Amino acid sequence: MQLKRRSFFKLAAVGAATAISTPRSALAWQSKAPADAFGCLMDISRCIGCRKCEQACNAVNELPLPVRPFDDLSVFDEKRRPDATKFTVVNRYHSGRVDDDKGLPVADFVKIQCMHCQDPACVSACITGAMSKKSNGAVHYDADKCIGCRYCMVACPFEIPAYEYHNPLTPKVMKCTLCETLLSEQNKPPACATICPTEAITFGKRSTLLKLAKKRLHDNPGRYVDHVYGEKEVGGTSWLYLSNVPFAKLGFLKLPLKPLPRLPETLQHSLFSYLWSPALLFTLLGGVMYRNHKQQTLQHPEQPGDVS
Repeated sequence: MQLKRRSFFKLAAVGAATAISTPRSALAWQSKAPADAFGCLMDISRCIGCRKCEQACNAVNELPLPVRPFDDLSVFDEKRRPDATKFTVVNRYHSGRVDDDKGLPVADFVKIQCMHCQDPACVSACITGAMSKKSNGAVHYDADKCIGCRYCMVACPFEIPAYEYHNPLTPKVMKCTLCETLLSEQNKPPACATICPTEAITFGKRSTLLKLAKKRLHDNPGRYVDHVYGEKEVGGTSWLYLSNVPFAKLGFLKLPLKPLPRLPETLQHSLFSYLWSPALLFTLLGGVMYRNHKQQTLQHPEQPGDVS
């Protein structure tokens, strides 16, 4: 097959016109965050490290009992992470705070779990739709759709999704569900928020929780760090935190404020919207064909009298 010079430029023109005519709005990334999602506000200054939240989470989700019971506070001697057998853990930190009366170091306790991001990277990375963001705020996992690729684990900036490596037949990705069953079927808050004896965890609409957090900051300027962690990190999360200690001293990551799916999804939309990518592909192929044809013509010039 030979490509004439005129045909090549015609094909190139089609590709260029298609790219130019693509509306900018078709390429613009749009947030999929639910407008009125639920969430939780964690006030670290109120947490006493009782681990009642861990116990309630374990019972509601019917997870295996831990090797060390929930009243064993020696677990704080090492940093822990949520895994396939526990959806939430509390860790102890010593940030240098000292009790004014006793002169002794004061510990701070931080509960960690799935943050249920507004625009979750795990959802964007999932190629089968096993991960999805629900209108109630929960990042939902559908085991029936999961193929075990574990892209969600790689994509999560908080390193939360955990895989059941010990289950060779029906392994699942395990993580906090925001007690979605209680939330959607029984209209009840997550178990951890219900059981907290110091009311360190407040459940409600995310918009309401942000107002509450900012009111506490305004009313207690000397008590808290002037920042609501999760308000803007990676586009916002359903779990929000207030702290009386700099977040960096409590293991919190400094993350970008823009949603992580924004860049890769923008590139995908830019490549595939309105067949722009196929048109470009054909243009490039046409260029290769034209180059090859030109090389063949130089190597074997046409003889006088040949008909093109």
